[in-house]
Amino acid sequence: MSTAYKITEHKYDMIVVGAGGAGLRATFGLAAKGLQTACITKVFPTRSHTVAAQGGISAALGNMGEDDWRYHFYDTIKGSDWLGDQDAIQYMCREAVPAIIELEHQGVPFSRTEDGKIYQRPFGGMTTHYGKGTAQRTCAAADRTGHAMLHTLYQQSLKHDARFFVEYFALDLIMDEEGACRGVLALDMAEGTLHLFRAHGVVLATGGYGRAYFSCTSAHTCTGDGGGMALRAGLGLQDMEFVQFHPTGIYGAGCLITEGVRGEGGILRNSEGERFMERYAPNAKDLASRDVVSRSMTIEIREGRGVGDRKDHIHLDLTHLDPNDIHEKLPGIAETAKIFAGVDVTRQPIPVLPTVHYNMGGIPTNYHGEVVQLHDGDPDAVVPGLYAIGEAACVSVHGANRLGSNSLLDLVVFGRAVADRCAATIRTGQSHKRLADDACDRGLANLDRVRNANGDTPTAVIRDNMQRTMQEDAAVFRTGETLAAGVKKIREIHASFADVKVSDRSMVWNSDLVETFELQNLLGQALATIVSAENRTESRGAHAREDFGDRDDTEWHKHSLCWVSDEGETHIGYRPVHMYTLDDEVEVVPPKARVY
Repeated sequence: MSTAYKITEHKYDMIVVGAGGAGLRATFGLAAKGLQTACITKVFPTRSHTVAAQGGISAALGNMGEDDWRYHFYDTIKGSDWLGDQDAIQYMCREAVPAIIELEHQGVPFSRTEDGKIYQRPFGGMTTHYGKGTAQRTCAAADRTGHAMLHTLYQQSLKHDARFFVEYFALDLIMDEEGACRGVLALDMAEGTLHLFRAHGVVLATGGYGRAYFSCTSAHTCTGDGGGMALRAGLGLQDMEFVQFHPTGIYGAGCLITEGVRGEGGILRNSEGERFMERYAPNAKDLASRDVVSRSMTIEIREGRGVGDRKDHIHLDLTHLDPNDIHEKLPGIAETAKIFAGVDVTRQPIPVLPTVHYNMGGIPTNYHGEVVQLHDGDPDAVVPGLYAIGEAACVSVHGANRLGSNSLLDLVVFGRAVADRCAATIRTGQSHKRLADDACDRGLANLDRVRNANGDTPTAVIRDNMQRTMQEDAAVFRTGETLAAGVKKIREIHASFADVKVSDRSMVWNSDLVETFELQNLLGQALATIVSAENRTESRGAHAREDFGDRDDTEWHKHSLCWVSDEGETHIGYRPVHMYTLDDEVEVVPPKARVY
């Protein structure tokens, strides 16, 4: 097999796959520590999806009023519906404050208060005094925070001499016979050449798999390539049933309207003009956590109080806000609403609908970013040489439901953590272990099979079937019946990939081929998601079952693991939730009812 394709070999200390916020923070962190680092990315770094993050990044700086990282810790655990690992959550919330100061020193142009401090806005589920007050914890660069961060992190990576391989598509992980990761096989899309990147460690920072759904806020590049590669390498994914719907995607377009709009005073209204969130979350109102707001909106629509001709969406009203404030703090939102909804936000409400936004599940890791698997009864067994960070990973700081503005924090904190861990455990320039002659054969066989696929079903048809089924059967509300039907359909759609048709056989800029690889990555994760959802017979966070309306801590206070074979066979396992902290700076928060 290896003779059919010429492979160029590269050797580095570390390889990072993905150049979003997490990938760039890891890349420049590793390079700054003196490790020879290369970053492989399928799009130019500043086009990574982090560029679309609007509202901000959370940290208990206390610039706009009293705050403490322990309050942030409590809010994150409550937001996670007690499925988050409390050691990792402590690490993230405590490290948030120095991480933001670091970003500021690196050049992120945060918005400022009158006295020159970083501006912070309120966000859903963020409180002071363990749920009693409202926290202004989300540090913002107007409503383009991700854009500001991504450009800064890319500049820092260049400053520290990291090497970038841009428009390279990672095909498969190279695993040795001992189960350790030794590198990545990648396709240079522009030249159509194959490259083997050998390294002592591979960091997967490939983002989420939002494009498994029909309507999502994710870019078309969000195909969960890291998760797909992990599944093909025989690894299980964790907590895949937990998919977050953002309450405010523009109706019809799916484009995100940041939670920062509600943080600045925007109000959700039904067809009667009523501020209905007061009924569902009397204290937090429009700033309840995302799963609560999404379900409340869905109930309003179901009960006939939706807006529009079809009564199938909700209004987000900003007309009572000062136009100058909108211009200063939400300029991008005003522009997006004008382009995608045709509304002037100072005079008309924005039509919105819950839209798939974030994957809480992913590749299981510890808080160092090391990938872990259930092995010989050890739930925390480390996979040597493999790391995962950002939305591709499940450190489990978000548990069953992520709080808004914790994702940008997750990126920088764990991007830095993985760099620190690798610097402590890998010696720069150490020699690479010998690779077996057939190390690339599995990846090459898959490439050959997909490239020469000559079935009857185009990639786009299979993708459309998958997206529509996931949208219908694994949505905001789920029942055993819809999930069982969905599992059956997704299994059939996964099997239909054997009949895929790739019409272009070339290797150079073959978007048909690359989209088919992306579909393969999506299909495995769609199957893991819906199988895990059918398996979890309770409601927790973003996983809301109408046939099992309550959270069941006796039976289900555990992480799900799901393995998917190349043939589409699934296997479920479990890991315990970490109900312990790193030290006595903060106490474990025991499970209790989650109300806002």
